[in-house]
Amino acid sequence: MARDIQLKERWEVLVEKLSQRFSDGDPLELDAIIYLVGVQELGQYHRKYKKDDKLDLMHIAICRLLEPYGYYKFEFFDEEGWPHYSVKEALPPLKAGEQTVLMKEAIVEYFLEKEFIE
Repeated sequence: MARDIQLKERWEVLVEKLSQRFSDGDPLELDAIIYLVGVQELGQYHRKYKKDDKLDLMHIAICRLLEPYGYYKFEFFDEEGWPHYSVKEALPPLKAGEQTVLMKEAIVEYFLEKEFIE
């Protein structure tokens, strides 16, 4: 239970910090944070993205976030600088709430690693 409380507290701090920086304080939703991770991982901050690119950025983020859990493995960067991952292990069937908790946990770990939050 203490782990759940710590995750909740860290998630709230993270959402607050990211929301202040990227949305004028309006709370960012999970999908928006996943998108930001994708942009961070691609490293091409000042370009405009088409709808398909945004979906690809979210895919990059999910792969990167779940890589430490053993679900994906980084393979290479293509000629345009986009990272590519391969599936190491299929995700187990998860209920929607379980998926959300897994993603929040992975995002919090990512931003702890980047020293954006403590």
